[in-house]
Amino acid sequence: MERVAIIGIGLHPFGRTPGMSGLDQGVFAARKALDDAGLKWSDIGIAFGGSRSSGHAMAATNQLGLTGLPFINLYTGCATGGSSLFAAANAIKSGAAKYAMAIGFDKHERGAFSPSAKNNDIPSWVSETGLMVTTQFFALKLQRYMHDYNISHDTLVKVAEKAFKNGSLNPNAWRKSIVSYKEIAESKMINDPLRKYMFCSPAEGGAALILTSETEVRKMGVKAVFLEATEMRTKNYGSFEVYDTCLAANIQPTATSNAAKAAFESAGIGPDDIDVLQIQDTEVGAEIMHLAENGFCKHGDQESLIQNGETLISGRIPVNTDGGCIANGEPIGASGLRQGFEICLQLRGQAGSRQVINSPKVGYTHVYGSPGVSAVNILATS
Repeated sequence: MERVAIIGIGLHPFGRTPGMSGLDQGVFAARKALDDAGLKWSDIGIAFGGSRSSGHAMAATNQLGLTGLPFINLYTGCATGGSSLFAAANAIKSGAAKYAMAIGFDKHERGAFSPSAKNNDIPSWVSETGLMVTTQFFALKLQRYMHDYNISHDTLVKVAEKAFKNGSLNPNAWRKSIVSYKEIAESKMINDPLRKYMFCSPAEGGAALILTSETEVRKMGVKAVFLEATEMRTKNYGSFEVYDTCLAANIQPTATSNAAKAAFESAGIGPDDIDVLQIQDTEVGAEIMHLAENGFCKHGDQESLIQNGETLISGRIPVNTDGGCIANGEPIGASGLRQGFEICLQLRGQAGSRQVINSPKVGYTHVYGSPGVSAVNILATS
């Protein structure tokens, strides 16, 4: 099957933008992507997008232009951006359009992440005991993981320290100040073992990517980043995911593990072939666990991997080079596409002071959303 290429990327800086709606930030990103691709909105044949707090993504057509194109609204929690990219790529593969756009945006207030158990077909006690998408849930899950695989508190601090250092190199990040190891290690304990600087925060921002076929890339005579694989998976019975109310006796592979396996098989490569990666870091424990679930190490090996600096920009497997969710914040509709934006910059050699050395050729993105859905993409320069 013919490959799909990303030919346009756009981003509105993440953080807080008073006086500008989430929708406006998404439109800003879409126009940046159109300019990057050398296209007009009327050239886009189909679009997919999502937002949690800023209305239907399709409303962007009111500003971009009422061209009558098919525009599908998507929402899969924090995996919304990855879902939009997955859908847009498959639209190109099917021949539904010459050019497709994936767009995401959001504008969250402080404390915005408070999903309802009732609205998700979950018993009310899960909310009442603080086990929905909360600091308590992530802390309890991480406590068990640290016990089972001998992950130290020091390693949690180093993950956060890396995020803020990388964010300080990213002009589009929300948190642009370095936070020292000491400040992180001594910050307020929110839910043991997670401290103040170890979480992402509800944020604002917009991102957009434009896709086309390899044939069209050749006709246009432009350089592109190719999607070697784009996969999504939902949870299996027995895997432990967000919104689950119990642990199975025999825990099965997660949605992330299954999506990663499918992506590597589709691309015909393995984790050792990846030069730079973006993985979901809702909090520091998520980055640690997802390193193993995506196949970049065995469970427990994260301790030495992180302690030895291998996930730094200068390391063997640079992770979340733009600061990830911890430094950028989490506008749910946009984060997955932010990952794609960053990997495209890295593969183009346009990431500035956070550029990975030795001209990376292959990149990887991973997002994870409730109630247990994961999207993985493998990108390459040729």
